[in-house]
Amino acid sequence: MADYNAPQKDWYLILGACPTDDLQVLKQKYQKLVLMFHPDKQRPDVSEEEAEQHLQRFIDIDQAWKILSNEESRNEYNLQLRACELKQSWPVDAHITLDDMNWDYETECYSYTCRCGGEFILEKDETQEVETVVCCDSCSLSIEVKKVGLEDSFCDSCPIKSHKEVPIGSW
Repeated sequence: MADYNAPQKDWYLILGACPTDDLQVLKQKYQKLVLMFHPDKQRPDVSEEEAEQHLQRFIDIDQAWKILSNEESRNEYNLQLRACELKQSWPVDAHITLDDMNWDYETECYSYTCRCGGEFILEKDETQEVETVVCCDSCSLSIEVKKVGLEDSFCDSCPIKSHKEVPIGSW
């Protein structure tokens, strides 16, 4: 569970459970499913393909139990699910790049003016992502900001793409 990317499988779905189920409910669902799909409990007339599917399902059920029965791994998995939910796309007003935004030297952040007059503000540390969704500070609109190959053109001291854009001595 050390992988911080989006979860590959929905362990709750595999057990027929939900994140609010307590350990006892999870255990009951696990035991019921493990008996149904255990390789030693299969009928002799089951096709090889079906037996392979049951074996894979049994392995998934066992893995789901290992993750969800341990409090630490379950909490980590729940955090991954939540992060995945937050990263899912929603309607955005515009798709822009960092080049389209204005760099503020005093606050060390990017800004972009919203049509409502508010600002989309992107902190310097938030520019590490390839794309980021930023909400307006005064309305419900959001924009998607993409970092387009700028990492190769940054210098060590500032995030300006080209120093020709800035008077010498101001950086």
